[in-house]
Amino acid sequence: MTTVSALTIAAGRPAHLRNVVAGFQAQQHKPCELIIGVMQDHDYDDLPATDFPIRQIRVTAPELPLSAARNAVADAACGQVLVFVDVDCIPAPDFIAGYLARMEGRRGLFMGEVLYLPQGATDQGLDFDRLAGLAVKHSDRQGPPAQGIAPCGDYRCFWSLNFALWRADWLAGPRFDEDFTGYGGEDTDFGRAWSEAGLPIWWIAGGRVYHQYHPHCMPPVHHLHSVLRNTEVFARKWGHRTMEHWLHAFRLMGLIRNTADGLQVLREPGPAEFALCEQQGHMPYANSRRVIDQLQQAPDRLSADRATRVAHDQQDMLLPAAE
Repeated sequence: MTTVSALTIAAGRPAHLRNVVAGFQAQQHKPCELIIGVMQDHDYDDLPATDFPIRQIRVTAPELPLSAARNAVADAACGQVLVFVDVDCIPAPDFIAGYLARMEGRRGLFMGEVLYLPQGATDQGLDFDRLAGLAVKHSDRQGPPAQGIAPCGDYRCFWSLNFALWRADWLAGPRFDEDFTGYGGEDTDFGRAWSEAGLPIWWIAGGRVYHQYHPHCMPPVHHLHSVLRNTEVFARKWGHRTMEHWLHAFRLMGLIRNTADGLQVLREPGPAEFALCEQQGHMPYANSRRVIDQLQQAPDRLSADRATRVAHDQQDMLLPAAE
């Protein structure tokens, strides 16, 4: 039987982590281990009992060491297959089995399905039939095919909150770049590195996780400075910036401007920006396009002409402004 290491990274959110552990305990094909990259100064306690060992590896830094933590848990894993989930993503009971069915005989990065839960969905425990009835798809994210497996032709779609790969490919392939610290950009860089190495990225039907509600901001004004720093790390490697949709939104809010010498912070985000970007209790997920539409006083439905204009405005942020 194929052995599978389940991997996650976490800082805070102990209730979310307990649900993740319970989700792995409910698997039809159980992992041989769960490894938690702990990005805080103490380990987690009061985790659910499991049929597999749980290891906690401490990876701390002044800012969230997302890349370093993912590298650490992957390096420590012993399974033939590595499955990554974020601490807010509960794996459905057929999560591992779904990945294994699609990965057989193929190499690369494999991305499964993500559905979003409303506030309070897990308050009464993990009833997976109930979660399936409550969860919704993200309106603006590309997703898996209805069945089977399909190539993902755009590395920018890679997202580390739910993916898998063979351990042999991890050992031979690119790693998460630890020059990215704090929030933003390390996923896109990882997908770009795999794409440049000629390794495929796949969407699979199955491999479902349920994203647990938690209030946060999108675009992430609370991570303004790390986004700006990391987009320039990306540019030094690949010749252009990334996260241009967030940069465009920050510009519309009057927080930054693009100059010939780089991105300049004009002011810090204030209560108005946080109120605009923060996920509200009735929202299963936060959405950058909703914020951009409000800033531009545009209708919710994106016309073809406006989509072209928005794409052009976002692309303007990929490089420093002309002299």
